Amino acid sequence: MSVLPDPGASRAVLIGTSRYEHLEQLPAVSNNLTALASLLSGPLSLRMPAPHVTAVENPPDPGTVMDPLRQAAAQATDTLLVYYAGHGLIDPHDTLALAMPHTQPDRIETSLNYDWLRQILLNSRAQRHIVLLDCCYSGLALGRMSAPHGLADQAAVEGTFLLAASAETRTALAPIGDTHTAFTSALLDTLRHGIPGGPPLLDLETVYHHLRLTLEARGHPVPQARNRNSGARVALARNHADLPAAPVPAAASPEPDHRLWPDPTSIRTVTGFFTSLAGVREASGLTQQEVSRRSAGHISTGTISRLVNRDTLPATWPTTAAYLSACGIPDDQIRQWHSAWQELRRNAATTQETRASAPGGDTAKPGKERRLSAFWRGRGH
Repeated sequence: MSVLPDPGASRAVLIGTSRYEHLEQLPAVSNNLTALASLLSGPLSLRMPAPHVTAVENPPDPGTVMDPLRQAAAQATDTLLVYYAGHGLIDPHDTLALAMPHTQPDRIETSLNYDWLRQILLNSRAQRHIVLLDCCYSGLALGRMSAPHGLADQAAVEGTFLLAASAETRTALAPIGDTHTAFTSALLDTLRHGIPGGPPLLDLETVYHHLRLTLEARGHPVPQARNRNSGARVALARNHADLPAAPVPAAASPEPDHRLWPDPTSIRTVTGFFTSLAGVREASGLTQQEVSRRSAGHISTGTISRLVNRDTLPATWPTTAAYLSACGIPDDQIRQWHSAWQELRRNAATTQETRASAPGGDTAKPGKERRLSAFWRGRGH
């Protein structure tokens, strides 16, 4: 089953080199980073908080890349996504090296060895790893994944997926004058517009096959992929070409409900909770006005907007339950949502108690929390 990562427990590091001293310039790479960072943190993709998406453009040395990679690997507990765009080189051992602004083709130590990046992934806390390589010879990284005791074999529980812009012996394509490189352009279009007739969630396997067909039809190099431990089931976005075009009728239908609701059992963070709440209405195909009407006046459109855009959990449950029910969520799933809310509340309370009991802790915060809880109870939340 395909699953969207919890954005609050996920991180992305986007690396790109557009300016070179000794290699051909790749100005489109700069646009790649900006567009992909915006997409990953926006409503069309993973809705990751902006601080969870780090872009490293034209790094002066490998250390400039390794530090944010290590930080993201330490923070991500759900999914860690790493993207590189730029020139790819082959070192004397026939392995992939990622070029940087000062890289010299005959001095491989001036580039970023792919195995260094791979080692960080091996030490990551994340359950899932996604590696996107938009560079020449990026297919060489596939061999590093399939080697004995390689990345896929040692990766954490949920899986690893590597998507490379070209095969081992092929160069990637950056058409002169185009806004983006060929591979990243096709990826951005797929996530923004969806795949007509495709599944509700654009998992990596679906994205890979669509990119192969798209790029091959354009006469561009076709991407390669390697999947281990169900990594292909990780989704990068909902299929916007497949979302309902009209509100779902309020009357009950004898037809089975085939809508793919967000899975509350995969929620690990407050950010993920509210991202999934917003995804519920998207999956329902209902407007805020229609959700309000279906709630029999229990929640207004303003309440719905405030609910899905909060950054702290509601102190009480009824408003969230009314919203879920009005969107059409089945009762058994509403109980799962309630359990996710309760677990997050318990975690927040435990964290607050730990901070208050620590030396020098803020003893004023518990009182503030009580006042906020009373405020929300007064609002009927």
